[in-house]
Amino acid sequence: MDLKRATVDEPNDQRTPGSWLFESSRIILDTRSPAEFEKGHITGATSFPLFDNEERAVIGTLYKQRGKDQAVEKGFELVSPKLAGFVSRAQALFDAQSTPLPLVVHCWRGGMRSSSVAWLLEQHGIPVVKLIGGYKAYRQQARSDFASIPILCVLGGMTGVGKTQVLGRMAEMGAQVVDLEGLAGHLGSAFGNLDRIPQPSSEQFGNDCHRALCACDGNRPVWIENESRVIGKVHLPQDLFDALRAAPVWVVERTLEERVDETCRVYGEANLQALKAAFGRIRDKLGGLAFREATKALECGDLRKAAEIGLIYYDKLYRHTRTRYPREHCHAVDGRGLSFEAIAERVLMESKSH
Repeated sequence: MDLKRATVDEPNDQRTPGSWLFESSRIILDTRSPAEFEKGHITGATSFPLFDNEERAVIGTLYKQRGKDQAVEKGFELVSPKLAGFVSRAQALFDAQSTPLPLVVHCWRGGMRSSSVAWLLEQHGIPVVKLIGGYKAYRQQARSDFASIPILCVLGGMTGVGKTQVLGRMAEMGAQVVDLEGLAGHLGSAFGNLDRIPQPSSEQFGNDCHRALCACDGNRPVWIENESRVIGKVHLPQDLFDALRAAPVWVVERTLEERVDETCRVYGEANLQALKAAFGRIRDKLGGLAFREATKALECGDLRKAAEIGLIYYDKLYRHTRTRYPREHCHAVDGRGLSFEAIAERVLMESKSH
């Protein structure tokens, strides 16, 4: 069997990236290196590296210094001992499916790595679909999808109005909701991740957002929370951020007392030192006096006082953002004195009239 010759031939079944990737729990084999996979991958994909990180570095160096032929020769040398393992693992993944579907195989640009693996599996009777253009093409498709969400609606409001709670109730009522903060693993402020839960990379966050959007019905509204460009340490994909800023927003209004109540509910069980550290992160913009007052309130167990000081800062930031990013379609929703369920009902009802 001439492996070198065979890997040049393309597999018969090839498809461009699209929402079909997420239908019926397809098995997606990512043949890139573990480091490439860790940086970002199609959500739900399985790492199936043709080369490990060190091997990829060796081949890359050979390619630059001695040319393609030398790099390919080294690649065959490194891969040959792994072939049986590749087939065995892929066969097990295929057999474990309740509905047998071809395995989807891709690399960075749909080049030799994915072609080699696809050919190998096909020779052993394992159905395969090769992703045309690879992961790079998938990322391009995701950007295009972010820029063309059919019906996007945004829920806004000052810190403490309970936007996350309202969106949760809306989802329970059947609305399509994409939880950006949940996907980012962060509540979107200096206080948003007091437990220091690891966040995904910005690239992976974008892929996860795309997967969530692909699960939505394009004929119905998709609701997301109004967010800044950065959530903790991850950045919203630029096309999604642009779409968010252009979409109509329903702004929930509640009293300061209600917002303090909600802030205390969210952070009432938080670690004291973590709260003080969070105030420290906004000290320069909060001001020295306000920072000291907030710290003292926390040490005295007066969370409400600390929350009020924090909200003063975030209210200023909110007004500044609204001035910087004026919205053409902005609708106020009076949520004063209402439960989260009642606010959710009002948002959905009022959105139907616009």
